[in-house]
This record gives sequence, structure tokens and C-alpha cells, in this order.
Amino acid sequence: MSSDDSGVLRLSGPVTMQTAPALLEQGRASAAAGDLTVDFSSVTTADSAALALLLDWLRAARTNGRQIRVCALPPSLSSLAQLYGIEDILSPLTQTP
Repeated sequence: MSSDDSGVLRLSGPVTMQTAPALLEQGRASAAAGDLTVDFSSVTTADSAALALLLDWLRAARTNGRQIRVCALPPSLSSLAQLYGIEDILSPLTQTP
């Protein structure tokens, strides 16, 4: 994961239950610091932990009066969001790359 001064948090590789704990705090800090775009374009695998991260970061952003956007959300996460009934939360956040 990398972030830059433009407010883009670029995730890469797997975002799974094994990797999510290491990503949590950096994402929270980025979401609290300013408007944030989370870029999934380099993610190779994502599971429900990636959705949990997004929801946590969304909460951190909203708590601090910030906005969050999602770029290149993997289809597997869109499917999981639909399965869990939270697609209405993620759909407004999603933008095309």
C-alpha cells in the first residue's frame, strides 16, 4: 500500500484477512487526514476483509468530515457487497479509474 499527497491510497497485492490488519491504521490515518481515494487497481485478491477495511475507513472519513472514493473496485468485492446488502453504501463511493 502506498499513499501520496494527492489523497490517493493505492492498494496492491492481496487484501485479505491475512493482510488487512497491517493496512488498517494507515488507511484510518489517511481517511482522517483529508478526502481519500482508495485505488484497488493493483489488488490481486480481495476477500471480505477488504470490505471491512473500506467500511472502517469510511467511518473514519465521515467522523472527520472527510469524503472517501473507491477506484477500480474488484468485481468480487462488488458481489460480496451485494451479498451482504451493503451495495447501497459502496455504490456512491465507486468511481471509474
